[in-house]
Amino acid sequence: QVQVVESGGGLVQAGGSLRLSCTASGLSFDAMPLGWFRQNPGKERERVSCINWNGATTYYVDSVKGRFTISRDSAKNTLYLQMNSLKPEDTATYYCAAGVRVVKYYSGGTSCDPPNREDFWGQGTQVTVSS
Repeated sequence: QVQVVESGGGLVQAGGSLRLSCTASGLSFDAMPLGWFRQNPGKERERVSCINWNGATTYYVDSVKGRFTISRDSAKNTLYLQMNSLKPEDTATYYCAAGVRVVKYYSGGTSCDPPNREDFWGQGTQVTVSS
């Protein structure tokens, strides 16, 4: 049985930092592209950041570029999202996903698509940024 679990969310003041972690049981992250998404009630889920299997290609939504950093540790079967200079608009439930699709274009741009399997999603961790 696959279980993906996020941790590290919480309440932080604007300008502060948080590090989200994601690990899995019953699933090896090794050689899998991984990603972070976020969602607020009544809104569509948004791609935040994704990383390909070896870390060579990453995707960031424009609103977090320069503030968030995605990384992975295959030995620990863990995905991270370091979030610095947090803003109130970063408030959301953050979800980890395995098996995303990361594409790098000839132009240098990248994109990220969510996984098709429901069991490759975590349950989410709440991040609240106060002003």
